[in-house]
Amino acid sequence: MANRLANKVALISGGARGQGAAEARMFVAEGASVVIGDVLDDQGAARAAELNRGAAKARAHYLHLDVTKAEDWNRAVEAAQTQFGGLDVLVNNAGILSLANVEQGTEEEWDRVSAVNQKGVWLGMKTAAPAMRKRGGGSIINISSIYGLIGSGGSAAYHASKGAVRILTKTAAIEFGPDKIRVNSVHPGVIRTPMLEALEREAIISLINNLPIAREGSVDEIAYGVLFLASDEASYMTGSELVIDGGYTSL
Repeated sequence: MANRLANKVALISGGARGQGAAEARMFVAEGASVVIGDVLDDQGAARAAELNRGAAKARAHYLHLDVTKAEDWNRAVEAAQTQFGGLDVLVNNAGILSLANVEQGTEEEWDRVSAVNQKGVWLGMKTAAPAMRKRGGGSIINISSIYGLIGSGGSAAYHASKGAVRILTKTAAIEFGPDKIRVNSVHPGVIRTPMLEALEREAIISLINNLPIAREGSVDEIAYGVLFLASDEASYMTGSELVIDGGYTSL
């Protein structure tokens, strides 16, 4: 099926590389116009230029977006409206990782992870919702993690922030439902992204060898799930959790 996002406008945070870049590429291929937000300005600008190459008119626009700052979110939503006429889809994709456990973690590290992974999602939804109401509805997709569903022996701040995203998604789904704004969360497993490079390769191999689908996932496999939730095919889904993890959480 082609043009699954025809005439829709999307804003993707953390869209310069990894999962966000795959989502932006797939969205444009399916007919959407996309605002890419990130703090990696060179990579983000290159991503937008790549998506616009050969097009009759611009389909992608990049801007600097620090998801912890309300003023950056205001500029991003305004860009979606001025560049492409409105906003229909928000993908809260930006996130950072900390490996520290409960005792090792510092207050500074906890605050930094919470600000990006949790506060950033809240600010994104808060800022995007009024623009979506003007369009008669929309779809918000919050990228959580399998570690928003289960625990492990470390990454305490990361786990806490992704668990918060899961429940915040459900709260927003209830709040925004009457406005025809759907809100769902996606829970990736072990996916080949720059974030995964922070982990020891031997630990990753040991982990994936025990999965029912014994391999890493790809960014496109996550993007297909996000695409579905962004499209009208998911029109009766809200407050839901889409788990894409090779069976990790079934162990």
